[in-house]
Amino acid sequence: MSTIDFINSKAFTDFKVKYRFFTFEEGGRKSGAPINNYRSDWLYAEDKVEDGIYMIHPFFENQFGELISREAYAYEKGIARMHILMPEMKPLHQKRMKIGTKGFFMEGPHKVAEAEIIEIINLHNQYKLPNH
Repeated sequence: MSTIDFINSKAFTDFKVKYRFFTFEEGGRKSGAPINNYRSDWLYAEDKVEDGIYMIHPFFENQFGELISREAYAYEKGIARMHILMPEMKPLHQKRMKIGTKGFFMEGPHKVAEAEIIEIINLHNQYKLPNH
């Protein structure tokens, strides 16, 4: 399996969220929804930015549950597969995440989208990228 095929598989997905990007008027991005190669961070809804944000990246799906291409723009709202970038942080997230947990996509200290966990997939498993 290639690295791209692995990323496209659910094996790479720790959990899924439904998300909605804030409009510019709500304090969101000036340029609207980002491309799929976007790398925001995660903030739990009950946390403060000063307490830290986490390197958890979204991979956006289309209406059929397939990943959109890396160059395509994400929808203003939809479903994203989330990947915890630092495996050593998984134990912390395993204690905090469950279906219904809310959070935000972050660009630096700015909340740009709201999100809610709708499915736990590989949060409790460790995996390695395939050799290529």
